[in-house]
Amino acid sequence: MAEQAGHVTGVGGVFIKSNDPQALINWYREVLGLDVQSWGGAALAFDAPGHPPKVSWTPLPESSDYMAPSKREFMINFAVDDMDAIVARLTAHGVPILKRDDDDAFGRFAWIQDPDGTKIELWEPKRS
Repeated sequence: MAEQAGHVTGVGGVFIKSNDPQALINWYREVLGLDVQSWGGAALAFDAPGHPPKVSWTPLPESSDYMAPSKREFMINFAVDDMDAIVARLTAHGVPILKRDDDDAFGRFAWIQDPDGTKIELWEPKRS
């Protein structure tokens, strides 16, 4: 059966409100190394070496505490190429690591919060 047109093909962007957008831009640039451009955002390539081939979309029950301690209604997951290096970078910037999991079936994870309180899940995919 042929696939019909009119469906979602992927994530085209993540947009976040902030009380201080410039401070948040600076934090993501300096602490996480995002290549933030003059237009105020970063374009993250899907074909970067080691980047997973898919993006996950997962609704959680309202009662879920998966995003705690964040009060935000969303969480961002960033794929990373080297968990040890990114954790060292975070530590150097004084960012507390909320939790780590180096033995997950999907790879290695670490959780932090940005200055606005948004929980960020960092994920180094399991190598084949």
